[in-house]
Amino acid sequence: MQKITTLLMFDGQAEEAMNFYTSLFEKSEILSITRYEPNEAGTGGTVMHATFSLFGQEFMCIDSSATHEFTFTPAMSLYVNCQTKEEISQLFVKLSQDGQVLMTLDRYPFSELFAWISDRYGVSWQLNLPRNP
Repeated sequence: MQKITTLLMFDGQAEEAMNFYTSLFEKSEILSITRYEPNEAGTGGTVMHATFSLFGQEFMCIDSSATHEFTFTPAMSLYVNCQTKEEISQLFVKLSQDGQVLMTLDRYPFSELFAWISDRYGVSWQLNLPRNP
């Protein structure tokens, strides 16, 4: 069991985001989902609490039952070390669709290929293909 787990708070899109993310990475699955029932604090049928894994790393997510003025920020991002140019290219295309590219997929002094993206849900991703030593 992980000692520290990232929790992602959505506004009604938690299940859609989990399905999207688990479709992108190997060894990924939705582990559990508890939904709000009608007449509970959240919208009936949305995610009260869920756990999922991406390449074996566990995450939690919820659909917020409260209205709030904040969302995700690029100051906190999910950092993915990719194995191949094909992998980083595919992730870049899929994660940037309907999102925002913060740093385009390119070669940088610190990386063979790197990109920084805010996806369609507002979650920030840094994609890296490390240089061969």
